[in-house]
Amino acid sequence: MDAKPIFPPEWNIGSFEPLADTRSSLVWKVESQDRPGVPLVVKRLKPAGMEEMRGAHYLHWRDGHGAARLYDLKSTSMLLEYAGSYHLDEGKDGECLEIFGQVIAALHTPSPSPIPGDLQPLDRHFSSLFAVAGEKPIYAEATALAKRLLATPHTPIPLHGDIHHENIIKSPRGWLAIDPHGLVGDAAFDTANIFYNPLDRGDLCLDLARARRMAEHFAPIIDRHPAFILDYGFAYGCLSAAWHREDGNDLDEARELKIATALRGLRFSAYPA
Repeated sequence: MDAKPIFPPEWNIGSFEPLADTRSSLVWKVESQDRPGVPLVVKRLKPAGMEEMRGAHYLHWRDGHGAARLYDLKSTSMLLEYAGSYHLDEGKDGECLEIFGQVIAALHTPSPSPIPGDLQPLDRHFSSLFAVAGEKPIYAEATALAKRLLATPHTPIPLHGDIHHENIIKSPRGWLAIDPHGLVGDAAFDTANIFYNPLDRGDLCLDLARARRMAEHFAPIIDRHPAFILDYGFAYGCLSAAWHREDGNDLDEARELKIATALRGLRFSAYPA
């Protein structure tokens, strides 16, 4: 990370401390001389992270409703609300489910602003899954299902696209989402990744009673049948596995496929129609 980062001069950044240095971005907690005593975040995208610009446009569209505020965007740098450092407590699974539902409901509330034009449609987002359809029977099944889901009549809405424990933070304004992918499609997609988290709790992710509770909890919030939510959960898990396959990460590919297989079994046992 830069020893002395250069921030846009308009932001009048004074003190700063590094928060993260990832493949896609550099992140600092900062204070602006224009807002003394108010912590802010600067996130600067690296060349490998330029797709995250869609997330910035999504945050601008949300205007702080259910998500951290984007105060300004200069080239590849974002000036953001500092939501805090307290993420969802993985040990309180029941409370997490309630909070996920609240945040999703807030994020899916319509905005009067025009929808950003660069949000990624789900059919493009699923392209890595479609590319491996011929490599394993489970990928072929997931590809066929994903294409049916995408063809199901629905009103596409802007989606966060990466909702999980680490991306939900407790702020003075309440629970907020951070780090969106910036997608557009069916509301059910925003529930899918939650079935695969927390990442270090395979026991929870394979707990089918929990998965059923989750599907039935989210159903009235997004106005979808639990079976439909589980279908998206399965398709998403196989998409995630395909990404790990691209990276040569056999262990995580196998993890995602194991959970996806369990969700598929639950879907047909609980909702056979």
